[in-house]
Amino acid sequence: MTGPPLPRPRGPLSAAVLAALRSPTVQEARGPQPGPLRADPWGDDLQLALYCCYELHYQGFAGTDPAWEWHPGLLTLRGELERAFLAALREAAGRPPLAEVLAGLLAEPADGTGPSHHLLADGERWQAREYLVHRSLYHLKEADPQLWAVPRLPLPAKAALVAVEYDEYGAGHPDRAHALLFAGMMADFGLDPRYGHYLDAAPAPALAVVNLMSLFGLHRALRGASVGQFAALEITSPPGADRLARAFERLGASPAGTLFYREHVLADAVHEQLVRHTVIEPLVAEEPALAEEIAFGIAATGAVEDRLADHLLRAWRNGRSSLRTALADAPAAALEGAAP
Repeated sequence: MTGPPLPRPRGPLSAAVLAALRSPTVQEARGPQPGPLRADPWGDDLQLALYCCYELHYQGFAGTDPAWEWHPGLLTLRGELERAFLAALREAAGRPPLAEVLAGLLAEPADGTGPSHHLLADGERWQAREYLVHRSLYHLKEADPQLWAVPRLPLPAKAALVAVEYDEYGAGHPDRAHALLFAGMMADFGLDPRYGHYLDAAPAPALAVVNLMSLFGLHRALRGASVGQFAALEITSPPGADRLARAFERLGASPAGTLFYREHVLADAVHEQLVRHTVIEPLVAEEPALAEEIAFGIAATGAVEDRLADHLLRAWRNGRSSLRTALADAPAAALEGAAP
């Protein structure tokens, strides 16, 4: 398996990380030395640097020595990036009670205004293609970040989480794995379905959505937040997936171009019950202190998703591309004004 090529840097932090990853002699390298950390935790530079550090735990990058995954110098920098990002997440999420955030997940707003609503009511095909590019960073490795939580949970919550994950990987049918269904949908929309192909085009809000999952999954101390993130994903998925399936059909998708979302309408309706009643409830019963972290994971997921939604809708309503590099079929005005 060969990972994607290294992306282009977006500032001193990402430049330092990428320069280190290009080094052929890991054993002799000190690791990146970017200087004092003053970057915006929500900005492109920090988010890309963190994403590249995390990607070493997934498929890595073409031509990068796998030994960088556990290089002490790189891990030291990653820890600094994580502390800045985690502080920003905690500030954005607040400290809501678990019962409150769970109730919020179950309440579908009657007057929703997010990207799925826009794409269904007024979206254009080029905007649907952009949406898939943003989401490809996660969905081409769907469910991988959440697997980190499995060995950190007690039974029976562990078994219930694995049952949900089993479905994500195709329930014994590799050709039905959700990552492959998403790749098929990208191909149906004329996009390149290769893993990580659009990393350079993805802005900070899209990177933050995936970085949050990796941050929570890779730290045992944040296992409750990882469960909360997964709960937010599974519980809120069916209504949005239904809207997106109908939107893409309206925009000319073939059955292969809507299968991913149609699959989620059915599967996640079942997963919602499993996550609430067989993961969260027994986990909190055994470890009551995790309730606050589960609530944080849910609220933080809402915060990063809101930031991405705001970014998409602001760009589209102003006739601009939401990507750092606009796709070829975007209108001329969007090509000229791609999001920075």
